Amino acid sequence: MRRITDRLGGLAFGGDYNPEQWDQQVWKEDDLLMRQAGVNLATVGVFSWALLEPEEGRYDFGWLDAHLDRLHANGVAVDLATPTASPPPWFTLAHPDAMPVTPDGTRLVHGSRDTYCLAAPAYREAARRIAAALAERYGTHPALALWHVHNEYATVCWCDHTAAAFRDWLRDRHGSLEALNSAWGTAFWSQHYGAWEQVLPPRATQWHRNPGQALDFRRFWSDLALSAYREQRDAIRAHSDLPVTTNLMLPGYQNLDLWAFGREVDVVAIDHYPDAPGRGAAADTAFGADRARSFGGGRPWLLMEQGTSTVYSGDRTLGKEPGEILRHSLGHVARGSEGALFFQWRQSRAGAEQWHSAMVPHAGADSRIFREVSAVGAAVGRLGELAGSTVSAQVAVVHDADAWWALDVEGLPTTELDYHATLRGAHRALWDAGVTVDFAHPEQDLAGYRLVVAPALFLLSDAGAAGLRRYVEGGGTLLVQHAAGYVDERMQARLGGYPAAPLREALGIRVEEYRPLGRGERVTLSDGSHATAWSEALRLEGAEQLAAYTGGMLAGSPALTRNSLGAGQGWYLSTRLDDADYAALVGRLLDEVGVGPELPGLPSEVEAVRRQAPDGRRWHILLNHGDTAVPLPEPADDLLTGGRLDTLAAGGCAVLREVDR
Repeated sequence: MRRITDRLGGLAFGGDYNPEQWDQQVWKEDDLLMRQAGVNLATVGVFSWALLEPEEGRYDFGWLDAHLDRLHANGVAVDLATPTASPPPWFTLAHPDAMPVTPDGTRLVHGSRDTYCLAAPAYREAARRIAAALAERYGTHPALALWHVHNEYATVCWCDHTAAAFRDWLRDRHGSLEALNSAWGTAFWSQHYGAWEQVLPPRATQWHRNPGQALDFRRFWSDLALSAYREQRDAIRAHSDLPVTTNLMLPGYQNLDLWAFGREVDVVAIDHYPDAPGRGAAADTAFGADRARSFGGGRPWLLMEQGTSTVYSGDRTLGKEPGEILRHSLGHVARGSEGALFFQWRQSRAGAEQWHSAMVPHAGADSRIFREVSAVGAAVGRLGELAGSTVSAQVAVVHDADAWWALDVEGLPTTELDYHATLRGAHRALWDAGVTVDFAHPEQDLAGYRLVVAPALFLLSDAGAAGLRRYVEGGGTLLVQHAAGYVDERMQARLGGYPAAPLREALGIRVEEYRPLGRGERVTLSDGSHATAWSEALRLEGAEQLAAYTGGMLAGSPALTRNSLGAGQGWYLSTRLDDADYAALVGRLLDEVGVGPELPGLPSEVEAVRRQAPDGRRWHILLNHGDTAVPLPEPADDLLTGGRLDTLAAGGCAVLREVDR
């Protein structure tokens, strides 16, 4: 399989291009401005189904032929998308049963994107058909560098097509109704199923839905989306040997097992939009980039979309400050991306996303945004030698879609066990410490990491529990956080104390009782740290108590413990520490395992990540998120300026080529 960077001759730079929204005069300007900005890759056709197939079975490729030829002549390669995230109006009229249905039974209608049900046979057939038609026509087109299936798989449906597909999936997973009833615990609330036709998706109902049913439905929908992706990918591969991918959204927008998608795509590609301004956006960029790299097993990946001036913050979209377009772009490149792409090239004049920022804003090329975009293009263009290099880490944070979905079910003791917030908190503490992080699945081999942090493992499979125990016994240091291993892979409570037995042995503790704290309630531990949200009554079974609760019925009971097993150590934190206290604990663990910043001697405002090529060449990417200049530990050659650098400017970036000594 050919790499994208081989086709481009360096890292990718560009974004979604929708020439069908504009006229010939604008196309001529686009040719000029793309050259000026250094664009070498354009994503084309994402939302073009209505123009590509104006009537069912009748295709109009002439306009797309012209634009692909024009881009190729202008030196711009193409990431050609299948347009299946946005079916055309004729599809709605012809197949109303393929429109999505909400949990309360409301059938949605055409008028937005993502109006389809992935389980509807008519939709799947139409999607396969247009993917195959595009691949047959353009599979050998000289402009092509990459295939882009669909866009941000996300839509979930609860219709009758879904119900039938769900039952088929359950038959395959459980084998029999008896096994299904056992897995879901249907003896409770008179839910025992006597025929498959009685089994439905977890639609709107009187009160709490069955937790096992809810978890299995999330798994089913992820598998359904993956099968839809595979169908289009295989249709494309029949006519093309170029890499195929889809753009994944991070962290929780899509109901997908991203580990599974990472195994099926030829290159992991993500869309990333920070959810906080300033330093929070920088940390979020690192969080998204580290996850993308990890889902691909450490292989180079691609930032498919970002906003030039888009930071989502609650009920509003904030703009980026000067210099942040470059820092965010290089933040992804630093952590393994083979380029930096945007949504979109030219800001739309009309339509639902007319206020979404773009490389060429409404103000045009004579604007701060476009000048910064052009500067980013020039910077990315100087980094071609990084293509194919990778990033390694000595610390991992455990991530599992099942654990996420388990914490989303109804009826838990508290709603404050937010999966992604907890995951982000662990990553942020490590990022603040200057440490590069991988994400890892609990069932994978963790032996290569000095420290593994498991922040939100409410659901933990038997295999995962055994794997974590092996990691500790083999010499690893493991930090497990509160409410871990409470349920097994069937969403059934662990009996005899939490967490799962193999993990209890690694940690040397047994959780007898969970005690959620009141909203806003804070507790003080014996080491002076403070905590919120959750507490637990622990029994020591070989572990050493490092900190205890100081008040209430848990006064004197262990809150933080450490246990030795084999050559390693298992730490357990039974509550949620305040950010500063948690950072101190993470720092203590890093010191114990001997892991420090990638480039020692720099202040915390400077982010530093190392990429390494297979031939041993290495680079440090530095991003100064502070407002003062920082002297470097020693002068080095900077790829961005082409000169020798001894000081990193306030808000500045550098890519330093390492020299063996």
